[in-house]
Amino acid sequence: MTDTERKYVLAIDQGTTSSRTILFNHAGEVVSVGQLEHEQIFPHAGWVEHDPNEIWDNVRQTIGMALGSAEANHHEVAAVGVTNQRETTIIWDRATGKPVYNAIVWQDTRSQDLVDRLAADGGPDRFRSIVGETLSTYASITKIMWILENVPGVRERAERGELAFGNPDTWLIWNITGGTEGGVHVTDVTNASRTMLMDLRTLQWREDICEIAGIPMSLLPEIRSSSEVYGYGRQTGLLPGKPIAGDLGDQQAATFGQACFQPGMAKNTYGTGCFMLMNTGTEPQLSDNGLITTVCYKIGDKPTVYALEGSIAVSGSLIQWLRDNLEIIATAPEVEALAASVDDNGGVYFVPAFSGLFAPHWRGDARGAIVGMTRYNTKAHIARAALESTAFQTREVLDAMEADSKVKLEQLRVDGGMTANSLLMQFQADILDTEVVLPVVAETTALGAAYAAGIAVGFWSGEEDVVANWAEAKRWKPEMEPAERERQLRQWKKAISKTLDWVDDDVK
Repeated sequence: MTDTERKYVLAIDQGTTSSRTILFNHAGEVVSVGQLEHEQIFPHAGWVEHDPNEIWDNVRQTIGMALGSAEANHHEVAAVGVTNQRETTIIWDRATGKPVYNAIVWQDTRSQDLVDRLAADGGPDRFRSIVGETLSTYASITKIMWILENVPGVRERAERGELAFGNPDTWLIWNITGGTEGGVHVTDVTNASRTMLMDLRTLQWREDICEIAGIPMSLLPEIRSSSEVYGYGRQTGLLPGKPIAGDLGDQQAATFGQACFQPGMAKNTYGTGCFMLMNTGTEPQLSDNGLITTVCYKIGDKPTVYALEGSIAVSGSLIQWLRDNLEIIATAPEVEALAASVDDNGGVYFVPAFSGLFAPHWRGDARGAIVGMTRYNTKAHIARAALESTAFQTREVLDAMEADSKVKLEQLRVDGGMTANSLLMQFQADILDTEVVLPVVAETTALGAAYAAGIAVGFWSGEEDVVANWAEAKRWKPEMEPAERERQLRQWKKAISKTLDWVDDDVK
């Protein structure tokens, strides 16, 4: 088959609330999309689970939907890239392919006692100089420990080498490439860097940390670069013989898709949570201000590129909460009109610390709070405060990033579903005092995975093609008076202080 017949790269974007498959052409444009939501399972307060089998079924369906919508077949696909919700933990039986337990989602906080156990010897930063982050319930390490210690028979099976661990990228690649019949058990450096089990410098699993955590090394996938051929689609599947050649955690994929290739460039993705990454070059830079040091990407044999990341647990999911739990809106897009129906937040500040506070605070004892309310306030003020909370949290992360990197951000590239909300994007520019820029192709997470896969097989020549394809769609410039900005930030910090030390030993 000639290169001209290979028209597309197919990207699988396995996210927190849905799975999507997107076909991209050589210009980096979206050709077709298939998308399905999956169930959010909440067995107890603070517990969040997904069914790995439902995710795999949905991914297969979305592949068919995307190909069908484009009237394309697998012969026209040059390569397949995968991107995924990071830290989410799946353990399955190598012989049967059956998960031993539901996927424990990155937002899940059930393993706080295991965090405390690990931190008892050496404190929360015990492993930070090696793995780049402070102990918290966020990383995969304590989720793996929880399954090993709480699901009957699992530890014994793991120690016999019968089980496999992976984040959703590993689970999908294993199934696509054959599953129980020769499936490839791999992950990439970006996902591995979010387990707290990988050495950021050597890019290898740390036996000593695994031993301390009681995690058998045989559970772990092989660590590979973000852009190389890992294996090929099973002959009986929808992608027979297609090279699976790109793998990045979702936020790193978005950074790649946003062409943030120079140190000091940053992007923010507004999804279920909110994630800002700044490229810091080819040396890992440990944070003094509560940020995570992570692998940004590694293209084949090229040097590893690192990033600083600020992770915010709740942003888009707060709007879902307004819709599903409070029922003050019927659909998520309605929040913009409701928020715009008032001139300001009416003194209301909403700190959505539903899973504690992530960067830069890392306070698992925090819980959500709506403060500053009076009889004057309406649901419109709450809606506006909910939107503004994402912008305030992003400002805190940016302050930490600039302090760590000693770089003043010239502009922030943005992507994700909430960028459709112009009220939020204008407020974001105002509260950052920095220009906010949206690209033409806002599906940058899937696009980044597509680029990584396409580069691996020569469909694109390299990062220069990504830069050439990137184009600006819209730009928001700061308009807020400096005194008003400082007043709002002062009130926000006061609101944050009201959420701390909420969880006592007898409160779950």
